[in-house]
Amino acid sequence: MSDPQNWRAHRLVAENLSVARGGLAVLEGIDLNLASGAALVLRGVNGIGKTSLLRTLAGLQPPFVGVLQVPPEDLTYAGHADGLKSVLSVQENLSFWAQVAGQTGTGRAMAAMDLTTLAHRRAADLSAGQKRRLGLARLLVTGRWLWLLDEPTVSLDSASAALFVSVLRAHLGQGGSAVIASHIDLGLPEAEVMELTRYRALHDAPSRGGFDEAFT
Repeated sequence: MSDPQNWRAHRLVAENLSVARGGLAVLEGIDLNLASGAALVLRGVNGIGKTSLLRTLAGLQPPFVGVLQVPPEDLTYAGHADGLKSVLSVQENLSFWAQVAGQTGTGRAMAAMDLTTLAHRRAADLSAGQKRRLGLARLLVTGRWLWLLDEPTVSLDSASAALFVSVLRAHLGQGGSAVIASHIDLGLPEAEVMELTRYRALHDAPSRGGFDEAFT
């Protein structure tokens, strides 16, 4: 399990990484060297492969090509789904995820994401924005060094988005790191931005007379 006291020695490394969707490469030739305390924002048009890259970094799918170095016990992934049990309360949801990660305590996470007054409310009874805040609070109870975030501010109003950015900045200040796919400016000028268009995989055009010609 990651220990914040040792985070300064952590690093995410990828060499000549290619990622695929549906068995076909969508991004290729990616090199990453993300140090402790650093944030990387992924940018690109819909469908370019931001989610596929995050899922590959998270170990949810294997690299298509290349080398990836990051222990899975060092990271946590927050995708489009909030990862909540609807029948459990806010506190119970966070306690569940803390136990999965071998951690204890939920009070700091609830306070950080302004959920304390909702502690005993069922997840099913939360608004979309409250559910998103609860889903992001899961990051704090895992004790993981690397946060992989796919459009984390979806469903958040401007105040809640700013609250999350302050939580993220505190994580970076402790030596944690983050890779974030986002279409919006998060107000995190210290983050490096990677435009994925330059890594788009190029595929040979279908041969003349082939099956695909009927659809050109």
